[in-house]
Amino acid sequence: MDFSMNLKEKFSGLSSFFVQCRRVWTLLRKPSRDEFKSISKISGIGILLLGLLGFIIALVLGVFK
Repeated sequence: MDFSMNLKEKFSGLSSFFVQCRRVWTLLRKPSRDEFKSISKISGIGILLLGLLGFIIALVLGVFK
């Protein structure tokens, strides 16, 4: 009996997850060209900054080795 109740709770949680996913999916839209360009620029700058930070850390650790 306990197993069936636990199973119902799991399916209930899974069901609500899919309902939330469907709600988000209906709100999605294709970004405009300007939105895509700005998101791409910001993402590229972020990747470059993380790479630069990693390079600086590698240099500092190389000096103290």
